[in-house]
Parts: sequence; C-alpha cells; structure tokens
Amino acid sequence: MAQEIERKFLVTSDAFKNEAARQMRITQGYLSSVPERTVRVRIKGDKGYITIKGMGSASGASRYEWEKEIPVTEVEELLKICEPGVIDKTRYEVKSGKFTFEVDEFYGENQGLVVAEIELSSEGDQFEKPEWLGEEVTGDARFYNSMLMKNPYTKW
Repeated sequence: MAQEIERKFLVTSDAFKNEAARQMRITQGYLSSVPERTVRVRIKGDKGYITIKGMGSASGASRYEWEKEIPVTEVEELLKICEPGVIDKTRYEVKSGKFTFEVDEFYGENQGLVVAEIELSSEGDQFEKPEWLGEEVTGDARFYNSMLMKNPYTKW
C-alpha cells in the first residue's frame, strides 16, 4: 500500500531512446477501469503483475497504488477476461538527475503516442526537464492507460 506521486508529459522527439538505460515490452489489460478503482494485469518483460489504483488527487499527481507480482501464466489467463482494448507499449527508463523518467511508446490503436512519467517523493519536488520533454498532461484523463484502451489515441 503506497501513495504514488507522478507527473506525466508528452514527448516531442525520439532523442530519449539514446539516453535510455533499459527498455522492455509491456502488455496490459484492465479487469476494472472505473476511476475509483482500476484493476490492471500486466506482463512486463518476463514478469507478471496485478495492480490496483485508487482515485487521483485533485491535481491528478498522486493516488493510492497496490501491486503484487503474480505468475505470467496467471496474467495470460486474466487477460482473456479483461475489458476490451489491451495496451501494448515499450517502456524506456531514462535517468535525469536524481530521477528516472519512464517513457512509454505505444503501439496498435495508440500508435504515435509517446508519454513520459516521472515518479516523485512529493508533489513539490523539482527535477531537470530534458529537451525532449513536451507539454505536461498530468491529470488529463485522456492519457491514463485505462482510458487509452477505451478511447485510443488514433481515434482522437
């Protein structure tokens, strides 16, 4: 059980790929996508996870998050009963000062969307903004993965 504090930005170029320390493919689906409690299952690289997130704060920067590792075979089974609209993306980890940006490049119906998230210890934390970081979209529900599966980027 933890409070997650993160800010989200659009990405303006592929320059982040040259700075990435790691990258991995992520496939995820939602058992529940209601804003009060999203329940997500995810295959991240060779590991499986189930995650429950609560409602966001007024700014959209913080919310309750609970996550547990589960076998990939169980995620594969749960994906069969998920709501329509599986999310497929590559996540790049890019160090910037004392923080790490997670940059997600989406595929399928969200092709063309690239979003960077930075996890902070408090909403007031200051951080370096790399030159490829664009407009902030923290709190804009259209960019939540749970919304992208219902209203994909290519249909905006």
